[in-house]
Amino acid sequence: MHDKDAPFLLLLTVALAYLLGSIPFGLLLTRAAGLGDIRKIGSGSIGATNVLRTGKRGLAAATLLFDAAKGALAVVMGWRVFGPLGVLICGIAVVVGHMFPVWLRFRGGKGVATGVGVLLAASPVSAAASFAVWLIVAWRYRYSSAASLAACTAAPFFVALITRDGSLLALALVVGGLMWWRHAANLRRLMAGTEPRIGAK
Repeated sequence: MHDKDAPFLLLLTVALAYLLGSIPFGLLLTRAAGLGDIRKIGSGSIGATNVLRTGKRGLAAATLLFDAAKGALAVVMGWRVFGPLGVLICGIAVVVGHMFPVWLRFRGGKGVATGVGVLLAASPVSAAASFAVWLIVAWRYRYSSAASLAACTAAPFFVALITRDGSLLALALVVGGLMWWRHAANLRRLMAGTEPRIGAK
């Protein structure tokens, strides 16, 4: 690759990561199953937690897997093209794509499963430790939003401790910050005591 081609290739890679992230698997799967528009029930999100509110655990699990897979795929793509820089920019781009998909007028999900996929591909041990935090908080309080915020808050600490990689730490911090921003409504409901618990329809 010539140096003059690098900016174009970088832009193309970021665009592909964003478009990959913007595929709304939760919406596509629920529509294919005849359940209508997932955005019209529960929290209105297209993520796995809201899909679970339809009572279809299999669809929720499939949504989780597909959303995580697109995050992991974007990171692998970024690494193969631009190394650590590619991991950083593609990891952020795929999460932004999920949160603000062009196909849905930039109204997407919270980015949790996609963020899990990003971290799993970038640092599997950090992802496992963060997932353990999610499980503990979810088991104790039965709030997916609280568990997700706890996990994304813990993730940068695990990344710093385990990898000692500045670019991965930056990735964890940016993605975690985006998740906090996207969970603003959940935080208000948690404070008001009106946030739906895991499994609530």
